[in-house]
Amino acid sequence: MRQSLALLMIAMLALSVSGAGQGGVNDSTSTEGTGIASVSYADVVRENTEFDISVMLDEGNNISKIEWITQVCINTGICWPPQKTELVDSGDGLTFTGSVLIDDYATYANWRFDITRSDDSTETVPESGFGWKVWSDCWFDNGTWGGASTDCKEENDDSSLPGFSIITAMAGIAIAVFSRKNDD
Repeated sequence: MRQSLALLMIAMLALSVSGAGQGGVNDSTSTEGTGIASVSYADVVRENTEFDISVMLDEGNNISKIEWITQVCINTGICWPPQKTELVDSGDGLTFTGSVLIDDYATYANWRFDITRSDDSTETVPESGFGWKVWSDCWFDNGTWGGASTDCKEENDDSSLPGFSIITAMAGIAIAVFSRKNDD
């Protein structure tokens, strides 16, 4: 039983570090049929800076509100809880804008939209998960460093993941607690 639990914990740790997909490749999703004509944003996120977005709507849409649900993941393999930001209508009913502050050691930011229509119906774009992902200018993924900047790599010259020892210690404590309970 202890061996199975230890293997399960190791597998969970491996998934949390490697679950980001292909490192350095930005993703986007189709907005066809949603009322969104286009989405404009930078092709890279930078830590400690605002990341801006602009959403252009189709003429004759019935969208009254757009909430931008963002999630920033950092180089330790941890993703912060999603953050909701209501985009601001520029006054023409066709352009909505917003921004989020990108955290230290950001690997990437991903997001989706929650759209409210004038009849109070709602739609999530995409229907599940996050449809967009933009990588940072200095990221770590699956043992590989990437991005145009080397600032985050220099801070971690030993090539270890920041915070990884904390995760390992927590996993060890959890294994010990579960093992002890099984002995009783």
